[in-house]
Amino acid sequence: MRRYSGRDFTPQEIALIRELIAKNPEYTRAELSRQVCELLHWYKIDGGSKAMSCRVAMLRMQDDDLIQLPAPTRKRPEARIRFTAATDPEQVLTAAVHELPQLQFHNVRKGKQSSLWNEYIHRYHYLVYKTLPGAQMRYFVTAGDQLVALLGFGASAWQCAPRDNYIGWSHEQRKQNLHLIIN
Repeated sequence: MRRYSGRDFTPQEIALIRELIAKNPEYTRAELSRQVCELLHWYKIDGGSKAMSCRVAMLRMQDDDLIQLPAPTRKRPEARIRFTAATDPEQVLTAAVHELPQLQFHNVRKGKQSSLWNEYIHRYHYLVYKTLPGAQMRYFVTAGDQLVALLGFGASAWQCAPRDNYIGWSHEQRKQNLHLIIN
């Protein structure tokens, strides 16, 4: 039994993944992860596929010489980011907080919104843009028509002793409740 991305994989399941890869050489890594989730009935609490966790698990299996994935078809998202006029610096906001219009939180959707959020983070955050781990929620925050903040929340770390000790979770409680915590 091998553990990856919080899931135990039996030797039979790893063999099934190997077989899927061998029988479908045209599949991308993304397609393989979707198929593996379906074959192994690996789903999130909300019923969605755990394809991203599966992709991470398969990369680690490859690192451990258990499987051989096809070559990646795309560059990492942060390698594709180019600065555009859309994220050029704006006028400095000098109003006191109580003088600002009411803040509005806009959920970032896929496509152009997602690319714009990534570009802002890459351009202005000191750590630059890196893909958030696992499930995520991202927001643009505006005051009237002016963008004032970007927020990003990612899936929590599998294990974090200080957090788990503070909460008072046992190993089993952490496994059952981890989906309730965010980074």
